[in-house]
Formats: sequence, structure tokens, C-alpha cells
Amino acid sequence: MNLQKILVPIAAVVAVVLAYRSYNWAGLAAVATVLAFWMLLHFSRMMQVLKRATGRPIGYVDSAVMLNAKLKPGATLLHVIAMTRALGELRSPKGEQPEVFVWTDGSKSYVTCTFVGGKLSHHELFRPQVPEDGVAS
Repeated sequence: MNLQKILVPIAAVVAVVLAYRSYNWAGLAAVATVLAFWMLLHFSRMMQVLKRATGRPIGYVDSAVMLNAKLKPGATLLHVIAMTRALGELRSPKGEQPEVFVWTDGSKSYVTCTFVGGKLSHHELFRPQVPEDGVAS
């Protein structure tokens, strides 16, 4: 299990308790306001990324080569969707780990991304073979 999923709620509870013990209801209100604001920031960022992705075809990216250069292991799926401005085409069975998504560009090059627990673990660029005469069909 991801340690962050445990530590963030525990830290929030500790902050609420410490604020209440130090500043009574005013401290509790201040920490609750900060936590609500923090959650709203994350929610609004997620909604903005998904709204941008609705206007694009699933699995399409402007340049697969540029996407491959920008990808770093550990990036979240939301961050990759924000970079591509499109949802990836799911290639793995739905709901199973690891999740495999593909983004393809206009030249039929594509990037395959493997996500484990919502974080990028592996990515690979595939480019189509160019005929020896140098003219793509």
C-alpha cells in the first residue's frame, strides 16, 4: 500500500488536534479551512485537466517523441494526461494492475506507458519502420 495514503490523513488529524489544543475553536477552524482549500485545489486541478482532455481523441498526442522525452518514472497518470491533453487508450484489462495506456501521434509513432498504483513505472516509444527509399507510405 502507498505510504502517502496513510500519512496524509494522519497528518491532517494531528494538525486538527494540535490546532484545537493550542488555539481552541479558532485553531480548529483555521486548520479545517486550510485542509478544505487544499482539497479544493486538487479537485479543481483534476477537473481542469479532464476538461481539457474531453476535446481530444482518446489516445492521441501531438508528438509521441516529445511525450517520450518529457516522461519521467514516478509521474502520476493525472500529470501525464495533463501533458498530453488527452486520455490514453487503455490496453490492459480494466481494473487490473499494472495499467497500460497508449498515446499515438499522426505519424503512427506511439508511446506505451505502464502505471502501477497510478504512478508511471515504465514507458517506451515505438516508431514505424521507414522504407529504404525514404518515402513513407
